[in-house]
Amino acid sequence: MSILDVTNLTHMYGDQITFHNLNFRLLKGEHAGLVGVNGAGKSTLFSLLTGKLLPDEGHIEWASHIQVGFLEQHIELQAGTTIQQYLQRAFLELFEMEHQMNTLAERMADAGDEMDSLLRKYGELQTNLEHTGFYQIQAKIENVAFGLGLGEIGLSKDVSKLSGGQRTKLLLAKLLLEEPHVLLLDEPTNYLDAMHIEWLTDYLKQYEHAFLVVSHDERFLNEITSVIFHLAHQTIKRYTGSYVQFKKEYELSKVQLQSAYAKQSHEIKKLETFIDKNRNRKAKQAKSRQKTLDKIVRVEMPVNAPKPRFKFHVQGSNPGAVILESKRMEVGYSRPILKPLSLQVSRGDKIAIIGENGAGKSTLIRTLLGNLRPIRGALTISESMQAAYYQQEAAGSSETPLAKVWAMRPDLLQKDIRAALAMSGLTAELIRKPYDSLSGGEQAKVRLTELILTPSNLLVLDEPTNHLDVLAKQALKQALQDYKGTILLVSHEPSFYEDWVTHVWSVHDWR
Repeated sequence: MSILDVTNLTHMYGDQITFHNLNFRLLKGEHAGLVGVNGAGKSTLFSLLTGKLLPDEGHIEWASHIQVGFLEQHIELQAGTTIQQYLQRAFLELFEMEHQMNTLAERMADAGDEMDSLLRKYGELQTNLEHTGFYQIQAKIENVAFGLGLGEIGLSKDVSKLSGGQRTKLLLAKLLLEEPHVLLLDEPTNYLDAMHIEWLTDYLKQYEHAFLVVSHDERFLNEITSVIFHLAHQTIKRYTGSYVQFKKEYELSKVQLQSAYAKQSHEIKKLETFIDKNRNRKAKQAKSRQKTLDKIVRVEMPVNAPKPRFKFHVQGSNPGAVILESKRMEVGYSRPILKPLSLQVSRGDKIAIIGENGAGKSTLIRTLLGNLRPIRGALTISESMQAAYYQQEAAGSSETPLAKVWAMRPDLLQKDIRAALAMSGLTAELIRKPYDSLSGGEQAKVRLTELILTPSNLLVLDEPTNHLDVLAKQALKQALQDYKGTILLVSHEPSFYEDWVTHVWSVHDWR
């Protein structure tokens, strides 16, 4: 049974086609992944499915009485509300039924002739609550909250004091507790550590309803999906099976397409050569060949998006043997959040900083860079240190990527800026769009271009792989391996860093 039917869906941005005449169905209970390179239109398709955007052409039809759940990124979290209270809102209807029961109980104290009627209504409400699992709500909340890492923060914490990653976890937890008929999840693992990704994987594998998940985490996708929708070259194709099976079928289809294209090109060349040589001597045969040529339906080889190539150069003076050194340093704001730390960063070190969201990784980085004063202790920073900092959360901009990056390096020629953006995998069309209109992966590539053009001998990257597609991750990993300077990297993806870093700092050990 189909719960979503998309027919002839077309979307354009200005005069650029995002996709054209998309047709696909999502079936009841289907566990599907949506994949494609950065900029293929995955987030745009989600915005169309949720009604945030309207299609230029085509239709999106949800089955009747279907509850669709997706993450609302711009919800304002009210101060004074705890994590526990916010998650209870997933069961608002049940809590209202409990309130009705309590009101009925109060009325029973002096009900008189109404007693039988009140008892009957009270019994009906109690039966409904029991059947819907109301008395297991607290256990459900704790299971999801601890599974996603909110338990470590504390369910009594005020939601207004959560970091960006913690906030996303909270919204995801509430969405899972609501158990909609269809989950639309865009990069749900971005702010999750390995253990929390494992929990979410198990949860989604057992989810009884349907979901459509956008993710660049291949291992995660392979575990949770039985169907893959591949968005590429302005169209979509459905593959049945796991992500690994999709990759095999997709590679085979590319080989078959290339073979068909080569065979047809050879046949076309033969016909064109015969026609050119025999227009006069064998005019009748030439006309026959021309008719055959005109009837050929041409095999089109799709043009692939440019592959990103990142390259970081050490610039500026060569720092001493020790770049950063702390002695019993305490980091935090009004109070320390970690033990007193005695750390050393030497020239050429490549250090991964790991730990759950909100544990203090970003605060530690800002302190080491001198952007935040230590509460106590000593921090020595080499005078010749030049840091280029990729922050986890960046401000938006209405400027184009070309204008944005050029404003950062006005000493360069426009052609140099364009070349740097092109190396990062951004097309000439993309660099002239407003930065805020780009996908998360495309924005990340713009910010990585800024990092490349920032003179540095120390790279500091806070979750740089969030939103990047597989090819971009591979290119970034190679660039960091080749970098001759020093690196501080915050990451939740061991597969990205574990085979090239020299040290791993676990913030969990310093709590």
